[in-house]
Amino acid sequence: MDELRAIATFIRAAELGSFNRAANAQGITPQAVSKNVRQLEQYLGVRLFHRTTRKSSLTEDGQLLLDSVRTSMEGFTSALNRVKNAAREDEGLIRISAGGAVGRKVLMPLVAEFSRQHPGVTFDLVLEDGATDAVGERIDLGFKAGNAPTAQVVSRRLFPIQLVVCATPAYLQAHGTPRTIEALAGHRCIGYRQPGTGRPVPWEFQVSGETQYRTMQYVVCCSDPEAEMHAVLSGIGIGQIDSINATTRLRSGELVPLLADSTSDRMGLYLYYAQRTDMPSRVRRFIDFAAERLRGSADFHVPAAGFA
Repeated sequence: MDELRAIATFIRAAELGSFNRAANAQGITPQAVSKNVRQLEQYLGVRLFHRTTRKSSLTEDGQLLLDSVRTSMEGFTSALNRVKNAAREDEGLIRISAGGAVGRKVLMPLVAEFSRQHPGVTFDLVLEDGATDAVGERIDLGFKAGNAPTAQVVSRRLFPIQLVVCATPAYLQAHGTPRTIEALAGHRCIGYRQPGTGRPVPWEFQVSGETQYRTMQYVVCCSDPEAEMHAVLSGIGIGQIDSINATTRLRSGELVPLLADSTSDRMGLYLYYAQRTDMPSRVRRFIDFAAERLRGSADFHVPAAGFA
C-alpha cells in the first residue's frame, strides 16, 4: 500500500463527503478511491466510512484519523511547495545597483559568469555614481566603492581600494618624477570632483600609519573617475586614481605609480543588501557567488610592492 497516497485520498474523500467527488478532484476513478480507502482500513484494522450509494460519512474512528492527519498533511504539502518554489526561484530578475566603473569593470564579468551557470536568471543593472533609492527602485543588492554604506543594510567588505598617484612615462620624462608628497605642488595635477557635493576631493595618503589629506591645485577636475584617469593617460598631468580603474593600466606600463610607500588603501569595495527573511534564493546565490569571487581579489588591488 502507498500510505501517503492512501492518506491523501482519505482526506479528500472525507472533506468532500463522496468517493465520486474525491475521484474527480484527484483525477482517478471512484474504484481507485474505494481501493485506497479499503487498503487503509485493512492496514489500520478499523472502519473509516459509513458508505451508501449516494454518499459516505466518517465513522468515529474516521473522524479521529482525519483530525490527527489533516494538519500534518497540510504541513507536508507546504514543505514540498516551498522546496519546489525555491527551485523555481533560480529563474527571475535580480536588480543590482553599482557605480559606473564598478559596474563595467567588476560587476559585468560576475554577471556573465553567473548567467552561464544560471541561464534562467535575468539582470537589471542600475549603474549610477550618485546615491540610489534602493527601496524605491526595488534593488536586491548593490556594490559601493569608498566608505562602508551608512544605511541600515548588511554589508561585506570585499577588497581594499588603493588610491594610486600615477602619471604616464611621457609626462614624467618631460616634467620629472616627484619623490615626496610635497614635491607634487610643483606638478600639474588632475583632480576628482565628488558629484554629491560638487567640491574637489583632496588627495589621501598613508604616512606612518596615519591617513593624511592634501588639497591640490588642479589643472583639470573631473566629476567622473574614468574621465579623471583618461586625463592622466592623455599626459595632462599627475592624478590619484582608484585601483579599480588604474590597476590594468599600471600593469601594462601605460601608467607609472608614484610615492608607492604612501599609497592609501583605507577605502574598499562593499557588497550590501537589505536584511530580508524572504530573500529569493537566486539573490542569495548571487550574493554568495560575488563574495566568493571578489573577497581578497588581486584583480583590482595590487600591493604597493607589486607595482615595482
